[in-house]
Amino acid sequence: MKRLFEKANEYVKTCDWKDMTLLKFCLFSMGILVGTNITCKKKKAANIIAAIVFLTTYIPLMSKFIPILLEKE
Repeated sequence: MKRLFEKANEYVKTCDWKDMTLLKFCLFSMGILVGTNITCKKKKAANIIAAIVFLTTYIPLMSKFIPILLEKE
């Protein structure tokens, strides 16, 4: 598993914003496919889990991106 993470880091270093956009769309599409297969009984729990994951990933990402965005050239 450690080797897989090392290779993933190596791959990300070679990516530009277009590659990362494609990756995001790929993951988003996979999420939609999974979401359409969830039964009505489990949708509320899935929505709560998705919201928690979104917030716990979005906040750190934006805390790194916003200072870069606000830098004056």
